[in-house]
Amino acid sequence: MRERHWTDSAVKPREPRRAEPPWRPADARRTVRTVVAERCRARAIPCDAEALEDALLVTSELATNAILHGGGITGFDVDVDSRGVAVSVSDRSDDVPVAAAPEDARGCTRPGGRGWPIVCRLARDVRVTGLPCGGKRITAVVPLL
Repeated sequence: MRERHWTDSAVKPREPRRAEPPWRPADARRTVRTVVAERCRARAIPCDAEALEDALLVTSELATNAILHGGGITGFDVDVDSRGVAVSVSDRSDDVPVAAAPEDARGCTRPGGRGWPIVCRLARDVRVTGLPCGGKRITAVVPLL
């Protein structure tokens, strides 16, 4: 079963885990922690504590990037199965994320720019999908073992 968490919709479905706007990375992490604990317990799926921390870090980075670069979070899904935890974050931007160079043209260290490489390093599978009404959904699957 997949939990859907919408933050920008004219008609919001009635679901027990729906969060009210504004979404923050802390809200997303809390939701992932709860869903992973419930699903792993219910399905007897082992979940390593370090793997859960990786999933929470990926969640934070996706949520933060959606807020900073994507015009805000428009949707959030969490699913857990034997492959791991799949975290999906949707935003308003059509731009595909890119890894920024750590230094600018003058050789000065840039602030930020490390979130996307962290997501790509920790997730087994990362997909960026354009949405029919504009924007995109990024889904990252983080192994739980």
